[in-house]
Amino acid sequence: MRYSFLILMLFMSMMGLGASSCGEPGDNINPGNNTENNDNSNNGGNGDESMTSNKISIRVNSKTFTATLLDNNSAKAFLEILPLTINMIELNGNEKYFDLPQSLPTNSSNPRTIQNGDLMLYGSRTLVLFYKTFSTSYSYTRLGRIDDTSGLAAALGSGNVTVTFEKE
Repeated sequence: MRYSFLILMLFMSMMGLGASSCGEPGDNINPGNNTENNDNSNNGGNGDESMTSNKISIRVNSKTFTATLLDNNSAKAFLEILPLTINMIELNGNEKYFDLPQSLPTNSSNPRTIQNGDLMLYGSRTLVLFYKTFSTSYSYTRLGRIDDTSGLAAALGSGNVTVTFEKE
């Protein structure tokens, strides 16, 4: 009898702990005016969500690009932390990345092909802006895509660069 009681108590304790860790995907996001600099790297995809009217501006030096965010929890959480001015780090001659100060919700998958202008999340914290098209074996969470990539590679250059992401 005492053994059954202990097992029941253990089960109820585990259920209580599991329920306390549940929350909304964006609960760990702090909206506001963020400026960050970082020098760490990672790589990460999401399915085929449809584009929404969530437009953002991506400013690199004097050039501004418009991007459309996808209709997913990751993109919505990203939108909540804008505006964001960050020092993006060059990687592999095809992408710039930045490790965000907090995690975003993820739904990663392998896109097979990265497109010039893709804005993605690697893991739950690494924001990646791609400026070349190439095949990949890595998984990412899709956030959105730059609408017109003309001049993107030239604006981003070959080194680290300061980029500002803002709601339109």
